[in-house]
Amino acid sequence: STQRNIKILKNDGINFIGPESGSMACGEYGEGRLSETNKIVDETLDFIKTYYSKPLKNLSAIVTAGPTQEMIDPIRFISNESSGKQGYAIANRLSQLGAKTTLISGPTHLEPPIGCNFLKVRSANEMLNACENNLPSDIAVCAAAVSDFKPLSVKKNKIKKDSKINEIKIEKNPDILSYLGKNNRYKPKLLVGFAAETEDLIKNSMKKMQEK
Repeated sequence: STQRNIKILKNDGINFIGPESGSMACGEYGEGRLSETNKIVDETLDFIKTYYSKPLKNLSAIVTAGPTQEMIDPIRFISNESSGKQGYAIANRLSQLGAKTTLISGPTHLEPPIGCNFLKVRSANEMLNACENNLPSDIAVCAAAVSDFKPLSVKKNKIKKDSKINEIKIEKNPDILSYLGKNNRYKPKLLVGFAAETEDLIKNSMKKMQEK
């Protein structure tokens, strides 16, 4: 019942500070601790400042978040690991600063930020279509972990273990960041992308930035 009431209040536009996770007076460990006084003061002052100034009030923003899932059969998929927290936090902040913000999210377990236009998608193609439908936009932040590849075909029924499949043919997914960066008609004034790399971090990131 408490969680239900919290959800109602959030939908009504009420902001929450905390609760935090940690050791509690009852001896248990988990979410339920009161936030530290400094955090309560800082977040309250920050909210008041942004609420009255709204420096981005005349701008629009698109934020992508979470993973995409590319179906192999009705229950299996190719995906990238992502909680979506970064994209949701960015969308929340842009909205607080006054931007008309659209959050386009792959599957996550997160509550959508208050004040955002929230669009739920699954595949990279669905995410691209949602981005296209929300252009033009002044700002675009591509924080989603979009799967680079998808199966060439999706099986209608579950693939059985004894079906003797030796390979799954794949093809490249559309590159959403590249599409936005090269869109001469609707290119956002500010375009932000992220590069997850395991080697040659700066070199690979710069290469991506130049290409996209």
